Order: sequence, then structure tokens, then C-alpha cells
Amino acid sequence: MLASSTPDALWSAPSLRLLRPSAVTCRDLVHGRLLDRCTFTIAAGTRLLVVGEPEASASVLVRVLAGLTRARRGRFSIAGLDGPSAMAARRVAHVGPEPGMPGWMTPREALGLAADLAGMTASAAARAFERVVAHAQIPGGALDQPIRRSGPAVAQRTGFAAAILGDPEVLLLDEPLRALDAAERMALLRLPGRRRTVILASRYPASEAGIATHVALIRDGRIAVLARVEELAAHGLPLSLRGIAALADRSGATPTAPARPLAAPR
Repeated sequence: MLASSTPDALWSAPSLRLLRPSAVTCRDLVHGRLLDRCTFTIAAGTRLLVVGEPEASASVLVRVLAGLTRARRGRFSIAGLDGPSAMAARRVAHVGPEPGMPGWMTPREALGLAADLAGMTASAAARAFERVVAHAQIPGGALDQPIRRSGPAVAQRTGFAAAILGDPEVLLLDEPLRALDAAERMALLRLPGRRRTVILASRYPASEAGIATHVALIRDGRIAVLARVEELAAHGLPLSLRGIAALADRSGATPTAPARPLAAPR
């Protein structure tokens, strides 16, 4: 397994680009009735939209990968690190439906805490602060106000900014940024970095158009299909739960983990 300190550094040499290193590998994950020997591998740079039957399966997968809940059995690795230990590094970050920070904190304080937890130097934290505040479009007047006074949109923007502060290789997203309107949400989720890997659990696949390069369906705990978004259009299917389920039905079999990870987007 290959990993690096930044998403694009992983692909700095032609030989590494040829190897197409895997970013996330899951082997036989079991979690109640929602994950049953869930197995797949994706390459660095994949932007994967995951939906589930039942719907909660996708969120549970992201929570397991983020170390927020434990699988009963199975193994996984992210960015070259095994299991939940990956979340202790700057290589992996998670954004859930809630911002995950106390309302009395200001965005500036929350981002400062995130920088401290990531072990960033003062100069690196200052540069990253300007970058993520601009990307998350946190209003300047809200930076020093308690988050609870600024409303849920600023809270979610701040949580997202804290997650990307360390420039993670792998970003795990579970129904993120729903307090924002569709255009603003899409602008934030279209993160730069061609080799950054994103796994996005969503109950509303159509709202993720333009963000994902691949789609996956967890059906009865297993990966029923894992394919490029373009395959939906090739079969005349919409980017929706029904469309992805229909693609799984047409595939004719539940796939196992590929011998090589999916090719990263070029």
C-alpha cells in the first residue's frame, strides 16, 4: 500500500501513476444487518458516491471507515493505514451531517483546534486557515462569533473547513452540508486535487451530480455494483437510487474486490 503526505504528491512519479495505488480497501466488513462481508477496493483519486438498500447502509460504511463505529468482523485500510488508526493522521478526514463542534466556539477557535490536533505549525496553520475559510466561504463577520449565533449553514461550513484544513488524501462524507443550497453545496464539495479520494454517502444521489466519478450500491450488506458514473448514462439510467439499483440488476452478479484498484480519473 502506498501513501503520501498530500494527495498529489502520491502521483509525483510516472512509475507511481502506473501502479494506480489503492486509497481504500475493505475486506469482509460486517456490521449488523447493514454490512455483510462488504468488500471493495478503489484507487487514489476516485470520487465514490455510495447509496444503500436499506439507505442506512451507506452511512454505516462511512462511519466504520471513519472509526466512529466498529465493524464486528473484517478489515479495512485507508491511505496506507490500517483500520481506525488512519483517522489519527492528517491523511484522512470525516464530515458528517452535524458540524461536530460546540456552539459556543467561534469558527476561528474551531479551526485553531483542528490545526492543533493535526500537529500543524503556526505558519502552516495560518496558510491553511486562509485557504479553507475562502473555500468554505465562511463570512468574515462570523469568524469571531459563536457558531450557534450564526446558524446551521455557518456551522456546517466551519465543520467542513476544519476537515479539509490538513489537506487530507481521503475525505469521508456522510450526508454533508445539507443546510446549504444546492449550488453552494456543490461548489464546496468539488474539492481541488486530482488524486484526492472522496467517499460520499448520500440518500439523494441526484443532488451529487458533477461531484462523483463512480457510484456504488450496498444491497443486503454487500457491494452489488461499483461502476463509473458514465455507465448509468450509457444504459439510459438516471443518477438516482433506482437508476443505480437498475445498473446493479443489469450487472447480473455481486462483484468481488477487483485484483487491481479502480483506475483513478485522469
